[in-house]
Amino acid sequence: MAAGAKGSMTKTELVESLTRKHQVNRSEAEGIIDTVVDEIVSALKQGERVNISGFGSFAVSTRRARTGRNPRTGVSIEISASRSARFRPGKQLRDALNQGPRGAAEPKPPG
Repeated sequence: MAAGAKGSMTKTELVESLTRKHQVNRSEAEGIIDTVVDEIVSALKQGERVNISGFGSFAVSTRRARTGRNPRTGVSIEISASRSARFRPGKQLRDALNQGPRGAAEPKPPG
């Protein structure tokens, strides 16, 4: 997997990887990625959970309205309720991240 200068993969790099690995043209690859993202967003908007086996699950997290405080002035402000997407990695993803050179797990001491 290629990564950008700051260690993050961009949509363009993902499209390029898809074109190489699956012999599809660039516009088809971009369409596939856009469709997957659109379907996840659509399901989340309807309050559904999206589970991708082995990868993880996306769900909507709801925050209720609350009173906050402006850190500069100390004045109380009302913060409106909001919804956000939450991602929980699956076991296979967690295991993959904890193996190999960047995420090598520390060996457990004999017990």
